[in-house]
Amino acid sequence: MSNQPIKKLVGPVKEYEREPVPLAGQKGWRNFLGMYAGEHTAGTEFVIGPLFVAHGVGAIDLFAGLILGNVLAVLSWGLMTAPIATNKRLTLYYQLERICGRTTVSIYNVVNALMFCFLAGSMIAVSATAVGIPFGLTMPTLDTWLPTSLGWVIAVLLIGFLITLVAIRGYAQVARFANVTAPWMILVFIAAALAVLPGLGVSHISEFWAVANEVIWTGVPLEGVSKFTFWHVMFFAWFCNMAMHIGMSDLTILRYAKSWKYGFLSFSGMFLGHFIAWIASGILYAAFLQSSDFSSEFAPGPIAYAAVGIAGPVCVVVAGWSTANPTIYRAGLALQGIFPKLPTWKVTAWVGAVTSLAACFPALVMRLLDFVALYGLLLMPMGAVIFADFYLSSKFGIRPEMAYHKKVSFSVSTFMTWLLTLGICLVLNLGFGVEIFFLGLPGWFVAVLLFLVLSKVFNPKNKEVLA
Repeated sequence: MSNQPIKKLVGPVKEYEREPVPLAGQKGWRNFLGMYAGEHTAGTEFVIGPLFVAHGVGAIDLFAGLILGNVLAVLSWGLMTAPIATNKRLTLYYQLERICGRTTVSIYNVVNALMFCFLAGSMIAVSATAVGIPFGLTMPTLDTWLPTSLGWVIAVLLIGFLITLVAIRGYAQVARFANVTAPWMILVFIAAALAVLPGLGVSHISEFWAVANEVIWTGVPLEGVSKFTFWHVMFFAWFCNMAMHIGMSDLTILRYAKSWKYGFLSFSGMFLGHFIAWIASGILYAAFLQSSDFSSEFAPGPIAYAAVGIAGPVCVVVAGWSTANPTIYRAGLALQGIFPKLPTWKVTAWVGAVTSLAACFPALVMRLLDFVALYGLLLMPMGAVIFADFYLSSKFGIRPEMAYHKKVSFSVSTFMTWLLTLGICLVLNLGFGVEIFFLGLPGWFVAVLLFLVLSKVFNPKNKEVLA
């Protein structure tokens, strides 16, 4: 079967998978402002905000935790990821290949791509809760794991196909979609929250804080749900995108930036999405709980529809789409690093198919907080390796990009760094009761230290290489 019709639909796509992005391919600040606002004012926000309500976060803990955590996230993008991205201008995957070797990166890329597939799948599922409203689809609850009906599966697969079609057209189309949708989504989030506040007892702005404490973020979790504190909110706000900033996945995106300072444009996502949108969606969920006599149904589409009518579900669909787009794009690049002879669009199409199948399972949405923390933790050690290789290797007598210069395909030091870091985090979790939300910070420092020590142990002739 000929690929010509598909190629014509996709169009010419140049993604510089194994070369630095040239000056002609670099993009201005508006692309990144819109992309971060669109990606982080998205389907996840319709899930995470309500989950904070379900976990009984208090109002002061929520606001303080979100402010501090989001500031730390922006600083992580601006001071750690963006300078490396604009210096090297390589994808995460090719940069890692030069440090770790092709075999090591192939293993990493499979894990990376699977995590991205599951995240994008959860966003397709979020969109499906809105598409299913006019068809009367059975909606998932907090404890739903399996597909609810054949109609649910059909809705998910259709949405997945359309989202994948945009993702395979490359970064330019992903950024364009985000720029168009982001401003409108922000307004819908805000309007929806304002619309339901009177029903919660807020008739004047002076009454908001009392209602916030007594009705919305009461500090009391729903039955069967664990209790969250300020520390949960702060570390989740900081590390929910751990894979992207200190995990360095956004090297792939920020390599297009004309200046490293564009990394600070992530504030548009953090404070429009991970602040305003989480607060707004939490308000919507509190109103839904009140009106439904604390129903266990957990479906962003119906929740948004109850607040603002048809504009709510439309926003849910677009929000899920705007997150899934760049996520599928990243996953496609991850697997393209394993199959460099295949065009990126074709790999991305296969990624979209796997993502759509995963999206059929609502458990991806119901356990989103835990999943986001887990996938960031799994990918974080390699981000620490990139940081240490770029900033610290030469100072410790280690040749930067050792695998590239020594032409090795498997780096024992980096692979052991990855495994040992995750092993230590597992011990902290199971042996000492440290929750998964808090493991990223100590884990990052452990990974940096292990990389430097193991590189000296397994590459004793570094001075010869540096000469």
